[in-house]
Amino acid sequence: MSQERFPAASKRSSAKNNLSLEQMIAASPGKTPIQMLHEYGTKIGKPPIYYMEKAEGNAHLPSFIFNVEIGAVTSTGQGLSKKAAKHKAAEAALNILKGEPGMSLPFPMTEVPDSPKPSQNQSNPIGTLQELAVQKGWRLPEYSVALESGPAHKREYSVTCRIEAFLETGCGSSKKIAKRSAAEQMIAKLQNLPDSSDTPGISGFRWESLKNSSAEKITMLKRNPLSIPNTDYVQMLSDLSQEQGFEVTFLDIDELTVNGQYQCLAEIAASPVTVCHGTGISCGNAHNDAAHSALQYVKIMATSK
Repeated sequence: MSQERFPAASKRSSAKNNLSLEQMIAASPGKTPIQMLHEYGTKIGKPPIYYMEKAEGNAHLPSFIFNVEIGAVTSTGQGLSKKAAKHKAAEAALNILKGEPGMSLPFPMTEVPDSPKPSQNQSNPIGTLQELAVQKGWRLPEYSVALESGPAHKREYSVTCRIEAFLETGCGSSKKIAKRSAAEQMIAKLQNLPDSSDTPGISGFRWESLKNSSAEKITMLKRNPLSIPNTDYVQMLSDLSQEQGFEVTFLDIDELTVNGQYQCLAEIAASPVTVCHGTGISCGNAHNDAAHSALQYVKIMATSK
């Protein structure tokens, strides 16, 4: 499901990097494709950017499709969880960079399950999720209506479920169904986490850490205005996320605004999770606007007393 978008003159540079990539893979047998692609992207100065293209299927058996871009390479992966889909996309990108798009690299698959485990109580996922939060000593789940669409006789609702650093969205023909769907997806997500990630804020990043950071990217963000025309805010946010150790995911919204513009959400995996909205005349412009909003939020958190 992957595709390659190389400029005609890029094959020479691709061949130049093959040996170092193979050496990295051989030297790190225990790392996942996501980790390897991140390291390789950092090395060549082009960190990977992940975009969720589609989420479909039933709440108990969802299917996610993620794209990853690293330099001139774009690849796609599909899985029954967001993490599994990103794993597949990263693996496909590494195979392209290695020069063998049809091959499979020897990465451990056990760290990223491809299917969610069944919940303990499918008949009441909302109650099951609440019990799970109590057992772990977490705050109780919070639900909010994110979107209402469709005609009056056929409404569609999107409800977000937030618990500690995790965020999931469910859809349905009523708020109750959408809330249930969000709870089911959250349970599946939590059950897919590795055992070592049994604490809030899986990324380990907390907003408070920005205030005392003297790293280059965050220092530049604190000092410089975010109003320079034609700035690539997506790249700026990606560079900052690599420096500070948080993950950013762009989620495209299928529905256009009333003015006919594209919509996008930029989700920052931190504690707590933060989601910023963006719009634009194209999908790329919407991503850039969402990244700009996210950077503004990061700047506020970094400079607030």
